[in-house]
Order: sequence, then C-alpha cells, then structure tokens
Amino acid sequence: MSVHPEATVHPSAFVDDGAMIGAGTRIWHFCHVLGSAVIGEHCSLGQNVVVMNGVRIGRNVKVQNNVSIYEGVEIEDDVFCGPSMVFTNVLTPRSHVSRKGEYRRTLVKRGSSIGANATIVSGVTLGEYSFVGAGAVVSTDVAPFALVVGVPARRVGWMCQCGERLPDSGTGQCAVCGSIYESRDGVVRQMSGPNMQTTP
Repeated sequence: MSVHPEATVHPSAFVDDGAMIGAGTRIWHFCHVLGSAVIGEHCSLGQNVVVMNGVRIGRNVKVQNNVSIYEGVEIEDDVFCGPSMVFTNVLTPRSHVSRKGEYRRTLVKRGSSIGANATIVSGVTLGEYSFVGAGAVVSTDVAPFALVVGVPARRVGWMCQCGERLPDSGTGQCAVCGSIYESRDGVVRQMSGPNMQTTP
C-alpha cells in the first residue's frame, strides 16, 4: 500500500496493499480500502466506509458513514456523499449469476452533493455541482447544477456551486455568493462568481 505520511488511518481500518491514499486524507473507524483503489488528497472517509478495487476518488471528497463505493464508480474533486447513500454497479444482479463483466461506469463529477440514503443506479453521470436530495433514487443522468429529488429522481430546481438554491428558471444571481447563472436550451452555466468553474 502507499499511504502518504500526512494521511491518517484509524487503527481499526484496513487499507490493503496497493491502495494509494493522498496527503491529508483521514480514514476513520472500521473502514476497508481495497488494493487497487486510489484516494486523493484531503478526503475524509467516515465510519464503516468500503472502497472497492478500481475505484478512483479525487481530492477533498467527503464520504459520510456507512457508504460502499463499488468498482466502476469514479468520484471527482469536492464531492459530498451523505450518510448511508448507495452506489450500485450492475443493473440486473442475481446471486447465482456472475455479473463481474457487466459492471457499469458511474461518474460523479466535480462539486456534486448526494444526500443521505440516496441511491445512485449504475451507469449514470451526476453533472458538476448537481445536488441529489435525501432518499432520492437516481436512474438517469443529472444535469450540471440540477437539484433532483424523489423516486424516481426528477429535477425540481437548480443549485449554485456554493450550495444555495437558484431561481427556478436557472437564470439569475445567487442570493448568497453573488454568482451569476444563465440557462439556455435546458443547460445551466455559471457565468461569473467566486471559485467559478466552467462547464463544457
């Protein structure tokens, strides 16, 4: 294993040989990081988190208690995974049928937030700074800055990169940080503001 000397791993956690853990990352009680997982700098893995082989996690990612991150999941920088939220990696699991060749890629893009107990069905992409409400079941791609809730998840609004709700149209100014957004053809883009990130 390659654990940066400035990372912290609780004595009750297991980090398998081959795993890579970045500087400043904290891995708390009863976690298990498997051997080919890569975790970036300044991340936090809460109690009872499992990170499977092949998973890639960016920097400054917060994973709350009781989350399992399965093979096929890629998490970019500044993502928040709420307590007990769920990732899957196959669409039609059967105990008696091997599906290891059918793992689907799930991409959680920069700045996204996933609420407590939400479920992310395999094969979807969560766009930059999207926001998944607690308990939602996401089975289709989520647009950048979109706020989705419900079962199945549906878009009910737009969110600023700072985490505040935007005007329902997606066009206008965030009342908290002052960032300005524009909506065109159903796509919301940040036009100005602190820590502005461009969306393709």
